[in-house]
Amino acid sequence: MHGIGNDYVYFDAFDGMPENASEIAVRLSDRHRSVGGDGVIFVTKSEIADGGMRMFNADGSEGKMCGNGVRCVGKFLYDVKGVKKDVITVETLSGVKRLHVHLNRGDATSFTVEMGRAELEPEKIPCLFDGDRVVGEKLLVADKLYFVTCVSMGNPHCVVFEDPDGLNLEEVGAKFENHPAFPERVNTEFIKVIGKNELKMRVWERGSGETFACGTGACAAAVASVLNGFCGVNEEITVHLLGGDLKIVYDGENVTMTGAAETAFTGEVSLPEIEE
Repeated sequence: MHGIGNDYVYFDAFDGMPENASEIAVRLSDRHRSVGGDGVIFVTKSEIADGGMRMFNADGSEGKMCGNGVRCVGKFLYDVKGVKKDVITVETLSGVKRLHVHLNRGDATSFTVEMGRAELEPEKIPCLFDGDRVVGEKLLVADKLYFVTCVSMGNPHCVVFEDPDGLNLEEVGAKFENHPAFPERVNTEFIKVIGKNELKMRVWERGSGETFACGTGACAAAVASVLNGFCGVNEEITVHLLGGDLKIVYDGENVTMTGAAETAFTGEVSLPEIEE
């Protein structure tokens, strides 16, 4: 399944999680065609929501939240598990998210996700900066000075206002990801304001590299744009990513995100036994 090109392999894990989830993610995330993607997501049972999700990046590391992934989990619950509700709840490692279902001829095609509070305190992101928030602060990365804004949307993000066109993202993204200012590594968004409440963005995700889209990254970019005075509070912000568009609204505290969720194909996969 994918949300505007941000694709994961989704497993029905209602009967329990496999012990080797990280290894499965590494095995299946080394390509984007046929069975492959940016990582693996297991859709699980939940005692406090309609379903749960466990998300693993291409390098096997586990993420607490995935904005494009949670929409696809909502579609999986609606289409496969028969959760025919107007609002579906999904338990993630960063809390329970509410998803408002949008139908097209009876099919769940897109969702508006209540992403929750945008965390700005450095110690809660986490990042090693002084002060109550990191907005337009200087950061030296590989001998170049950048002005960065840091936000957590359940995972850490570093937003840089720099034209993403022509950027050597593979090189600079990895240097941001592993910068000592970010003790848990970081996702980095390079964005350009191209119109009123309109952004263009490329993203480097920790553990996966450049992806076609990142839901939490688009949320972080919208929040950063409001904090830096480029976009308006309580106004819909369109974020153009390589895989498509997301619509974000930031009310000064909480964020909502609207975007598509699509199933590419379904099937079964057999993996050789993973050696110890």
